[in-house]
Amino acid sequence: MSRLRSIGAVLGLLVTTVLAGCSGSGGPPDGQRSAAAAYGSQSIGAAPVTGLRDGGTLTLGISAWPTQLNYHQVDGATDGVSQLAQLVEPGLFRRDARGVPHPDTDYLLSAKITDTSPQTVLYRLNPKARWSDGRSVGAADFAAQWRAIGRGDSRYHIADPTGYDQIASVSAGAGGGGAHEVKVVFRTPYTDWQRLFTPLYPASAIGTPDRFNQGWVDRIPVSAGPFKVASLDDTTETATVVRDPAWWGTRPRLDRIVLRTLLPGAALQAYRNGEIDAVNAGTAEDYAQLKDAGDSEIRIGSSWDEVHVALNGAAGPLTDIDVRHAVQRAVDRQALADVAAKGLPVGVPLLGNHIFMVNQPGYADHSATWGTHDLAEARRILDRAGWKQHGPGEPRTKNGRTLRLRFVVSTATTRLGLDLSQLVQSMLGQAGIKVDIVKVPANDYTAKYLNHGNFDLAMFRFVGLTYPSGVLSIYEQPHDGASLLNYGRVGDATVDTLLRQAAGTLDTRRATELYNRADAEIWRLGHDIELYQRPQLMAVRAGLANYGIPGLGDIDWTKVGWARSRSGAGATTAARTGTAAASPAPRATP
Repeated sequence: MSRLRSIGAVLGLLVTTVLAGCSGSGGPPDGQRSAAAAYGSQSIGAAPVTGLRDGGTLTLGISAWPTQLNYHQVDGATDGVSQLAQLVEPGLFRRDARGVPHPDTDYLLSAKITDTSPQTVLYRLNPKARWSDGRSVGAADFAAQWRAIGRGDSRYHIADPTGYDQIASVSAGAGGGGAHEVKVVFRTPYTDWQRLFTPLYPASAIGTPDRFNQGWVDRIPVSAGPFKVASLDDTTETATVVRDPAWWGTRPRLDRIVLRTLLPGAALQAYRNGEIDAVNAGTAEDYAQLKDAGDSEIRIGSSWDEVHVALNGAAGPLTDIDVRHAVQRAVDRQALADVAAKGLPVGVPLLGNHIFMVNQPGYADHSATWGTHDLAEARRILDRAGWKQHGPGEPRTKNGRTLRLRFVVSTATTRLGLDLSQLVQSMLGQAGIKVDIVKVPANDYTAKYLNHGNFDLAMFRFVGLTYPSGVLSIYEQPHDGASLLNYGRVGDATVDTLLRQAAGTLDTRRATELYNRADAEIWRLGHDIELYQRPQLMAVRAGLANYGIPGLGDIDWTKVGWARSRSGAGATTAARTGTAAASPAPRATP
């Protein structure tokens, strides 16, 4: 369950599984667990590139095999697509560990606001930046991306228009930079303008609805990164990228990165077998098996990463806000967070805010009332709404209908995800709400279930939203039939107005106030059941530098590499020594 790690900011949505560890064994007793890592804590094994060997292979797991490889298309906003895009497509800004964006000078020499009435941003591009088809990266690409995402053309099936829909015009600049200068004028102020145009795609490959929606299915037609695609193997569900000899920037230390599709259990075993070089350790079960593993180390940090249960307000019993409120009150959020924390070396903080993490500046807890567990009140709400109880353990009914909800989970859901789903099922059962847990293929979870509102309950994550305006597509009301990332279609005009006002002010204090007012309304609407901030723990192969938990920042893939003292090249060692590779998993999530 995860949502994609933002590539430049946004939401990277993602898929489906519910994260981390589970009941039990390993790890310190609760009283010996340390507090959650400070917000933005980074642990990447930082090392100067001069101390790294030139070459080598890095092999990583991804949770589900992506078919739509356009990150801005609604079916493409997933973790796997995000990872590929970071390797092969332009990102204008790279965020540091505290989430502060800085121009990536391989693409962007500078960017600044040159006027505030209207807000105007002038981008100076690196004249060396070129697409793989030989064209220079320029204003035409910016304009095509804006037209596809921000003009409200429903033929483009987009994931998130936020910010792009506030742009009035995109043109070649007039500051003396010629074709390598781009001027973007906004109709209304947009404070998070640095999150836009990342990843940037070429006009030649997204300039029409057909190219935008279909041109990136099972292929990456054009690229412009330090790596290029060597193969996309649908049979083994493996992507391989290699150094691009046409790359104009700093030469990457690695010469190859392999992304293998692996279910969580298979990924853990593949790591222990030496077949991949990093794996999630954020579950008690995984941490217990990985904390003392040989040729390995645990990296711990903190980022914007939350876990929630989405409520579908567009169909079924949850269209009634009273039923959503009853569901909220019947679920014991703290009990679920305690299960997620058991056996881990760090705390798992309960979340009272949808927009800010617990130790992030701006955080305020608005969970009182709707996030407070009160089973008796949940039952009273259902009684008042006309749902009649027929006896202990029996589902309620109203006008001949049974109060029954489908909890849709991915086949890639971890053991903890299943544990939490079953706990929610039990909690709601005590209120007279029948819950059926329905497993669906991991590759279908987003495209066929979340995107179409084909669920009553679903548990997943949003990650990487260090630019607050990234939440707009999650909580605004759907328009023109497109839900964007508001899968449950729950919203109202008050939330829309507050979020738009917050995203449109350059006064940070005022924006924080508006975001918090919106959050209180999101709780009242019963948009979801916000649970906890997910701990960041990763096991990585010893000697792997500049990769791991980047805090609020982004990995610089040109600096990722292996220490010179290491004789092998990561996961390829297993292949050389004859270790059997685990068979490819049928579509997973993180």
